[in-house]
Formats: sequence, structure tokens, C-alpha cells
Amino acid sequence: MSKRQLTLRQIEIIRAIKVAGSIIGAARLLNVSQPGLSRTMKHVESSLGIKLFTRSGGKYTPSAEASTIFAQLNDLYKKLNDLNTSLNQLEDGRGFELTFGSVPSIAMSMVPRSLRRISERHPDLHINAETLKLEEAIDYLLLGRGEFVCMSYRLNHPAIDFQPLEEGKLCCVVHRDHELAKLDKVSAEQIARFPLIGIDPADPYGQILDSVFAQDDVQYDLRFRVRFGFMVLGLVKQGLGVAILDSFSLADVGDESSELRVIPLEKPVRFKTYVAMRNDGELSSFAESFIDAMKTEMGQKSFT
Repeated sequence: MSKRQLTLRQIEIIRAIKVAGSIIGAARLLNVSQPGLSRTMKHVESSLGIKLFTRSGGKYTPSAEASTIFAQLNDLYKKLNDLNTSLNQLEDGRGFELTFGSVPSIAMSMVPRSLRRISERHPDLHINAETLKLEEAIDYLLLGRGEFVCMSYRLNHPAIDFQPLEEGKLCCVVHRDHELAKLDKVSAEQIARFPLIGIDPADPYGQILDSVFAQDDVQYDLRFRVRFGFMVLGLVKQGLGVAILDSFSLADVGDESSELRVIPLEKPVRFKTYVAMRNDGELSSFAESFIDAMKTEMGQKSFT
């Protein structure tokens, strides 16, 4: 003897008829045609071998023999509603914390912009974003402290995968009163005439900045050596020298009201950024959503 099973759609139709008390009302609730509902109801009752409703003058009343079925259908419908509520809460980010890291150059402007995007999409999502030095990133991932790290440099490690983010370029940044500020482009030789503010060339990010001078074998005076880009900009604002930074760090710099001016390099220097993650796990949907937001923001602010 074959077993009879109801589909979710059939359950939805039965409940709509019970709530509305008629085929006409159920059709309005479900926004479907009346003949289609009637055919479905006849098929269901024929398959089950029982009458779910008694009909009188177009009104549908649950039959006595189907009372147990309707009680279970109500329980099932409540559970489905609870499931949909949980799914909606998950979509909003409720009950989940996205944890990730970023090197300072990307964390300065790109991470906040991208967090605005993802917060609009998942308003209840909690965020734990850590700013990491490049050498801290591997341990951060291997210890499982976060899902991924946004990086400006690619390392070789058997347990870490790197996905490309966006290509950026280096620019010169000066105080608006500096004599270089009036130039449309600037060369390494012109920059080297002034005290330089920057990151230690032994640092991987510092090596990227140093490449502006290394490609033309230009000597320069790194008068102020600091650790983070925001400190570089702070010293430039004080008129203590000029600097070279990446386009992502400079995304919020250089409008007409700014104290600083961003000047393209005569010989463009480009670099790639990456998302690093462990290769033995899967990213959450929120992580993937954030990375998509990062690609969008960085694509708009790469100064290409």
C-alpha cells in the first residue's frame, strides 16, 4: 500500500482554504486562480482518500474526520514560520559575528567603506575587525582568530590561500602649501629633494614604497620612519616632509578643502592586494559578502 504525502505547496493551499473559508478567499490570499485551487483540492482529497472539508453554499468547513490533520498542519505551519523568521534574522546577521583582519593600508579607508556597505545589507551583523601588521597575519589565520585577512603582499605558506582583491598604485602626498603641490605629476628625483616620511624599507609594505626610488636608483632621506599610514599623513599635515602612500590609504585625501594634495607619480608603480585565508575551511556568506564589497570599493578608489 503506497504512502500518501503532502507537498509544502499543498499544505499552504489547505491552510489558505481553512483560513479564508472558501476557494475564492484562498485564491485571493495566494494570488492564484480559483480553478487551479479547486483542482488541487480535489486531487489532494482523492489521494488521501478522505474529505478534508465539507462544502455548503461555497463555504468550506474542516471535516470532523480531518480534525487531527488540521491540528498537525497548524503545528507544521508554525514551525515553518519559525524557520522563515530564523532565516530572515540570519540574513540580517543577527546572532553572527564576522571576524577578520586587515593590514593598515587597507584598513584605513577601504575597510570602513566596505563595512558601511555590508551593514546596510545585514543590519544586525556584529563585526570584529582587527588591524594587523603583515607579519602577524599568518599566525592570526593559523590560530583561527578570524576568517580572513586583507593584505597588500602575498606570502608563500602551505596552509594559506590568497585570492586577488584589487590592483592599486602609489602616489605622492604633500601639504597643500608645499612647492610640489602645484605639479600635475612628480618624479622620484623631485620627491627625493625633500625630507621623506615613510614606512621602514625593511617592512614588506615599506619595500613597495621604496620601489619608487629603487627603480631609478634614486637616493632619499627617510627623515621620519613610522609604522602606520595615518601617522604618515599626520606628519605631512604638519609640513614635516613629503610621503609616498598607496591609493587605498589616500582614498579620503585630496579634495579641495583638504590640507593635503595627492600627486600621481611620473612613473606609475602598481601593486596587488589579496584576501588571505586558511585552505582547510570555507568562508561564511557574510565574509564573501564583505569581500565583494571590498572589491567594489577598492575598484572605485584604485586611482587607475
